[in-house]
Amino acid sequence: MKRYVHEKIAYIDKYSPADEHILVVPGSKTEVRANARSRIYSIHSPLFSRASRYRALLNLRAVEEILERERPDIIESGDPYQVGWKAIAVGRSLKIPVVGFYHSHFPEAYLRSSTRFLGKHGAGRAMKLAHTYVRKLYNQFQATLVSSELLAGVLSAWGVRNVRAVHLGVNTDIFQPMPDDLAATRDSLGVGRNQKLLLYVGRLAKEKNTETLCKSFGLLQERRPDDFHLLVIGDGPQRDQLRQLQARTGSVSWIQYCTDSADLARYYRAADLFVHPGVQETFGFVALESQACGTPVVGIRGSYMDRIIFHEQESWALENTAEALADAIEELSGKKLSMLGSGASQMAGELYAWPRVFEGLFCIYREVCANYKGNGQG
Repeated sequence: MKRYVHEKIAYIDKYSPADEHILVVPGSKTEVRANARSRIYSIHSPLFSRASRYRALLNLRAVEEILERERPDIIESGDPYQVGWKAIAVGRSLKIPVVGFYHSHFPEAYLRSSTRFLGKHGAGRAMKLAHTYVRKLYNQFQATLVSSELLAGVLSAWGVRNVRAVHLGVNTDIFQPMPDDLAATRDSLGVGRNQKLLLYVGRLAKEKNTETLCKSFGLLQERRPDDFHLLVIGDGPQRDQLRQLQARTGSVSWIQYCTDSADLARYYRAADLFVHPGVQETFGFVALESQACGTPVVGIRGSYMDRIIFHEQESWALENTAEALADAIEELSGKKLSMLGSGASQMAGELYAWPRVFEGLFCIYREVCANYKGNGQG
């Protein structure tokens, strides 16, 4: 989500001189930063926990004051909780259309695993309540944006109206094949010359399925000692499992944060194979970035991310288990990865460059605004 909003700001600065962009986010302090055609409002918000980098935006009055002052032509909410409801209320009060972006498939991510605690009946009841909540919230928006056609179909089946599939994208100026000194990058990580470098980028959290990632790499080390090295870029509540894997195998490198996109692209290019264990992704930014850099992806089949994989997926895991994922890594790593990555990079650039993505999104914005006023709601 952060990548999406900052790429949108960059697109407006470069390609859309008639537009301005206002971003309201939780932060460590209250402040506003202005660029050429964008203003970023940060509202002081508490952390969910000491271990988390995520903050809860609780000062809804501050959100309302900003929107009243700025009076935008359209409001987009990426929050499915209290901020989403506040955006809807303020939009009605100011007679401004509001759209929602369904960035996280949170009912699936957080409730599917509750069966062992609630029982089958209880978990089913919880899912029905979640469907009702999603339907009640997102039917208040003039449109619901979602980054997958398959997920758009799921929401429509739940009763959400006016769902619009919107492709997200990749910055092809940064994420592209380049003649880096890959050997130097791999040496800095302690990767052996004959080892395959596996890469994971993302949060270390239950909803990202990183426990399966750690277990599968442990299995690989048992089967083929020293054939693989794992680089993890990211942090989260499951960091202890990664530390244990690191201590046990001696073949794991960990970078908690990588905020520079150019550095991140260098790690993508240095890897032989990107491992994506997630099964609840609504899009799959990191998988797209990896392919744009020429590095193929291995994961678990059947997620909403499948459609943005531009090379064969026959080798992917058929079930969400550590054994199946380890098998998939072994099988795909034996193929001509450079050839797979080259073709995937070309397709990613042609179909998902950000300017093309935002041209389509801004057409939806204009359509929503026109229909809102045309219906006498403006």
